[in-house]
Amino acid sequence: MLTPPQTMIATLLLLLDTLSNVKAQVNPAVCRYPLGMSGGHIPDEDISASSQWSESTAAKYGRLGSEDGDGAWCPEIPVEPDDLKEFLEIDLHALHFITLVGTQGRHAGGHGNEFAPMYKINYSRDGTRWITWRNRHGKQVIDGNTNPYDIVLKDLEPPIIGRFIRFIPVTDHSTNVCLRVELYGCVWLDGLVSYSAPPGQQLVLPGGTIVYLNDSIYDGHSMTEGLGQLTDGVSGLDDFSQTHEYHVWPGYDYIGWSNESTINGYVEIIFEFDRIRNFTTMKVHCNNMFAKGVKIFKEVQCQFRSDANEWEPNGISSVLVLDDVNPSARFVTVPLLHYMASAIKCQFYFADSWMMFSEITFQSDAAMYNNSGALPESFVTPTTYDPTLKVDDSNTRILIGCLVAIIFILVAIIVIILWRQFWQKMLEKASRRMLDDEMTVSLSLPSESSMFNHNRSTSSSERESNCTYDRIFPLGPDYQEPTRLIRKLPEFALAEEEAGCSSGVTKPTQPTGAEGVPHYAEADIVNLQGVTGSNTYSVPAITMDLLSGKDVAVAEFPRKLLTFKEKLGEGQFGEVHLCEVENMEKFVNKESVLDGNPSQPVLLAVKMLRADANKNARNDFLKEIKIMSRLKDPNIIRLLAVCITDDPLCMITEYMENGDLNQFLSRQELHDLSDSNTPPISYDNLKLIATQIASGMKYLSSLNFVHRDLATRNCLVGKNYTIKIADFGMSRNLYSGDYYRIQGRAVLPIRWMSWESILLGKFTTASDVWAFGVTLWETFTFCHEQPYCQLSDEQVIENTGEFFRDQGRQIYLSQPTFCPDSLYKLMLSCWRRDTKERPSFQEIHCLLQEVTTS
Repeated sequence: MLTPPQTMIATLLLLLDTLSNVKAQVNPAVCRYPLGMSGGHIPDEDISASSQWSESTAAKYGRLGSEDGDGAWCPEIPVEPDDLKEFLEIDLHALHFITLVGTQGRHAGGHGNEFAPMYKINYSRDGTRWITWRNRHGKQVIDGNTNPYDIVLKDLEPPIIGRFIRFIPVTDHSTNVCLRVELYGCVWLDGLVSYSAPPGQQLVLPGGTIVYLNDSIYDGHSMTEGLGQLTDGVSGLDDFSQTHEYHVWPGYDYIGWSNESTINGYVEIIFEFDRIRNFTTMKVHCNNMFAKGVKIFKEVQCQFRSDANEWEPNGISSVLVLDDVNPSARFVTVPLLHYMASAIKCQFYFADSWMMFSEITFQSDAAMYNNSGALPESFVTPTTYDPTLKVDDSNTRILIGCLVAIIFILVAIIVIILWRQFWQKMLEKASRRMLDDEMTVSLSLPSESSMFNHNRSTSSSERESNCTYDRIFPLGPDYQEPTRLIRKLPEFALAEEEAGCSSGVTKPTQPTGAEGVPHYAEADIVNLQGVTGSNTYSVPAITMDLLSGKDVAVAEFPRKLLTFKEKLGEGQFGEVHLCEVENMEKFVNKESVLDGNPSQPVLLAVKMLRADANKNARNDFLKEIKIMSRLKDPNIIRLLAVCITDDPLCMITEYMENGDLNQFLSRQELHDLSDSNTPPISYDNLKLIATQIASGMKYLSSLNFVHRDLATRNCLVGKNYTIKIADFGMSRNLYSGDYYRIQGRAVLPIRWMSWESILLGKFTTASDVWAFGVTLWETFTFCHEQPYCQLSDEQVIENTGEFFRDQGRQIYLSQPTFCPDSLYKLMLSCWRRDTKERPSFQEIHCLLQEVTTS
């Protein structure tokens, strides 16, 4: 066990190594610093406007959170619809990577009532060519304020790279508007002003799926004189057909080219920079899915240009050793040997049929690189660069820069250690201090809006702008106030006839333990799923006798018949793979019904223990096999066979053809009754899905099993909306944002967990009921947003404290737009504070069978 000083030294060495092997120039998750409007770092002379209402509403008063002057910048005349002449402009004096903006109206101590309900953003890198920002779906207008005092923060996706920023008020009727603004981001250290490349192309996969590999957010003209997806800070996934974003097409994260479309067998990209720089390396994030004809480039040749118009004859050439074993996407580092240049032209040579890039970044001795989240004040303050200066490459300046970086890294490490120790104590001891009103929390933001929406009549365009999974980043508490959240108290009571089946089944009397939690369902701390990074089924003491069986109730499967298709996920000691098997029916018992045509190869999930796994992990894996082999229910994933005669140990389970429920629903839309087209999914389908999940959980609860991670990501979908509960979610990188890591403890799905599970560590059937309520909420929102997406992880934990105190201040998930009142009442009953008052899964199952759309 390392002591804190040893941990600090080890972390320092790791960070120093990271500094020398930087993967990406900008990390959007931490590049969210206020750039100086609210703090005063941006001087008045760098803020200008098209006009002003009076001297006391000049541009310099348009600072977020400030009440100076008359409280805001206000244009001279009312803003008219479609009139985009009025603007507030900010000069940052250097290129910045801007990820977030904040706006506010004119409050003036209660005397003002002007605000901008909508606005656009224009930006420029040189002050002459102006570009209108648009989001990843092409929308230019950003929803603004609804009152003059609240601060509304908006994520910019994609981020802006620019020096000059203009806020342009937009209205749908003639009105007076006033604005206060702030920009959040960091200095754009690359200095890259534009790149020019061939347009991306389309790849047609077997089966007819079209993968669009174009640069959809490029802000130049025909892939010249602009920036786009190669500089947005988002690295593509291992599978290029999967994306970080919702509601986008396959291949969105990559730009790709076919070898057949080229004459010389290479792709040429030209990079233009803000001034002459001393380049050390170029890092290119490439896809390497060689099974589909995509490989990292085999060679790159680069030429350089300074102030002259001609490219220098001497360049560099780097030949790569290709990797035909690991299909993972990765950054490839190309040494640039300290060439001095203001432009670079690189030719990337094909190694296979396709080549795909998602990010390209440059490192030079002209700047220090910061990816740790601790930004020196000098970086926040706008700096004026002289493009005529050459870079000082002396060893003294490099040494001073390194020492300064080390000092700031040490400070950041100390802060991080203290912060993590504080939260560990809060969670381990369930300290009441965590529940204090004075606790400072950080605010997580949705991708389009930071306001809680409880209006059931939300328009479809507003629903599309709700927050999504991969764009929730915490902000520091030092530059904005937490958004005002609507707290809703459940004023309802499920009638006894609603909770029970028509057959007259009543809830059995249950012995209770401490804190009113049913003792029979409390899980012993036996982690059967820890092998692959998941801890799904907790085994209660009453069922531990199942482990005493002499033999596993499934057959040994010939390992050579497994055809590996792709990796679904991985954990600390194992991996989950998607495999194809022919004639599987010969190896399974008659009770197992496979999803698919018996004459066709079937897809199966294979959980594989790594050869280097320790003894405890191996024992847990074998225990899990024994338990899983005895679970037999139509709505629980079935263990079909095992490979345990030699290493690596494997268990083979069903895999449904439509994948997990989260991804399945996120691609669907609820049927509009006024639409004559055949609906892809209806209310009855959603109810059928929910009923099957409840049925599977009723079976588990009858055996006193506690799932501990019930969510749509852990439900698989087959034909005709068949649902089976599984446990693959935690091992998938796609859902890493759904889990909260506690130092020295497990990774927890806190947004699905009950208050007693988070604060007291109690996992029971009642806590599974809580998670079912969240899963039901996910289902009726089509998984288009994460539960409590407007709250940071720390705020979610704080909210569980409000459930514990039960003073009417807890926040509930709002009613989904297409969810009937009866089902929302069921959700609320699952989130009752007292575990004994929550319905059982038998009652839930009966209610779902009877409930209607009323």
